[in-house]
Amino acid sequence: MQNLIHKINKRVPSITFQSGDAFYWSPKKSLIMYQEKALLDDNGKWALLHEAGHAELDHTSYDSDFELLIMEVAAWEKAREIGKSVGIIIPDTHIQDCLDTYRDWLHERSTCPTCSTVSFQQSAIRYKCHNCPATWQVSTSRFCRPYRLSVFSRIEKSSELNAQTTFQ
Repeated sequence: MQNLIHKINKRVPSITFQSGDAFYWSPKKSLIMYQEKALLDDNGKWALLHEAGHAELDHTSYDSDFELLIMEVAAWEKAREIGKSVGIIIPDTHIQDCLDTYRDWLHERSTCPTCSTVSFQQSAIRYKCHNCPATWQVSTSRFCRPYRLSVFSRIEKSSELNAQTTFQ
């Protein structure tokens, strides 16, 4: 599959490719890591094109979970464009299946552990419910199960805040 890597590298000559255990784009190293054996089937080729989409769009960081989802959509659109230029068509069903994993992850992280209302992100690791007084923290990792750690819960008949630790 060096031919596909060569074609992608012609579009974005500033990036390097390295075989490894996963597919990802490292903006700090201008490196696309890929699984060599996976490139033997379509899913692997599509994953490589997706990471090339991140590289060509110069994705470096994001400030919110929703911004990450927007970047993923843009990377898939760019992957589709790159794919067409090298004779590879990425099915929309595959793209939507991949994006669904991010949508599901975002929905779970943003759902209030107290009242189950989908709520607002306050910072990279904190959400606040707009329906009840709950505030919770989430991991910075995109790759772990979306635990929600309740930070504050208002005690009725008291103005004090009681720190609670609950994993959902």
